[in-house]
Amino acid sequence: MKVTDMSPLKANSLCLLSMLVWAMGLPAAEYLIGPVPPLPLTAMRLGLAALALLPVWLAVEGWSALRHAPWGRGIAIGSLMLGLAGFLLVVAQAITGAVTVAVISATMPVIGIAIECVLDGRRLTLLLVLGVLLSLAGGLLAYAEGMGGFHLGFGALCAFGSILAYTFGSRLTVTGLPDMTPLGRCSLTMAGAAIATTAGALLAAAFGAPGPDWAALGMREALALAVFSLVGIALCQILWIASVGHLGIGLASLHMNAAPFYVMIFLFLLGQPWNWIQALGATIVGAGVLIAQSRPARPATE
Repeated sequence: MKVTDMSPLKANSLCLLSMLVWAMGLPAAEYLIGPVPPLPLTAMRLGLAALALLPVWLAVEGWSALRHAPWGRGIAIGSLMLGLAGFLLVVAQAITGAVTVAVISATMPVIGIAIECVLDGRRLTLLLVLGVLLSLAGGLLAYAEGMGGFHLGFGALCAFGSILAYTFGSRLTVTGLPDMTPLGRCSLTMAGAAIATTAGALLAAAFGAPGPDWAALGMREALALAVFSLVGIALCQILWIASVGHLGIGLASLHMNAAPFYVMIFLFLLGQPWNWIQALGATIVGAGVLIAQSRPARPATE
């Protein structure tokens, strides 16, 4: 089934699932951030995801699909969407902390809608604006529960650059690779991101940058890397790109602001307390998603 034939319910469900599986990767990342520096960790994560997706792509669509794919374009888009965005996010979190990064991430729907208005001529409607505002408010409410300090400056600028690169790269994945399936788009761009970040990590190591602490890595960390890579990015990207192909980056990005609630669910399952404020924030985000996609009622004809 082509993406354009997908129902809005299915597209929104895939987007919701993409946020859920992305959230699953975050607790797993906690086991890896200490022993593995950010750039090598990013390269390992994307490399493992690409190694998992490419054989699946080959098995499903055949060698011809890989041979005729626009590899140059795919590598460029993947380097922007996953490589550059991931690197800037790590820099931002290192400088400012997770709270600032999370709050700035809540602006993704605004960026997505703005991109569509500028590049696609999308018209702003009252319901669309209301939906975006509700999504933003719900996301900020959910993020506010973990706020210990919000910082502006270079770190915040890097966080904004990361969100901008990922949002614009997601749109380019769909519009720049129009004849490919979601699986092909994700596999191609993931390979491009893996190539770029691996080259960057090797170059950094050549100049003396610290590498992974291999002695601190065991079976637990290997399992965490598998979840972080195969679920938190590989599966997430397939679901995300499939939904963006139908909904557009503006509407799909509204779901991003419910991510803190999904993270809280997995932390709750791991023993942490339930947070009703984040649950309320997710409910507000959900209302914003519904309102943004609703259409004004047409007047009844005589």
